[in-house]
Amino acid sequence: QVQLVQSGGGLVQPGGSLRLSCAASGSISRINSMGWYRQAPGNQREPVATISSGGSANYADSVKGRFTISRDNTKNTVYLQMNSLKPEDTAVYYCKVSVVGGVSGDFWGQGTQVTVPS
Repeated sequence: QVQLVQSGGGLVQPGGSLRLSCAASGSISRINSMGWYRQAPGNQREPVATISSGGSANYADSVKGRFTISRDNTKNTVYLQMNSLKPEDTAVYYCKVSVVGGVSGDFWGQGTQVTVPS
């Protein structure tokens, strides 16, 4: 199986920064895409940023210019640097990893709360 462990998150004032990490371990042959999603109360889970195995990144319009996704393939880890945080960024953030090979499929992290008070 594949396990994802998230770290980071917490409470930050508007304009502040946070960095999220998500490390994958287990039966991993190769990781394809990695990404971050978020879910605010009463809302559906939505994509925030994704990064391909080759390093190409895509962002939701709402976070472009403020968030940066990156990955370290040697550590099977994906990061999300969040700058200029706004109250509307408040949500539970989840990482997702798409594994191909022996054990394949999409795997989700446990979620981490990010709170930006208004």
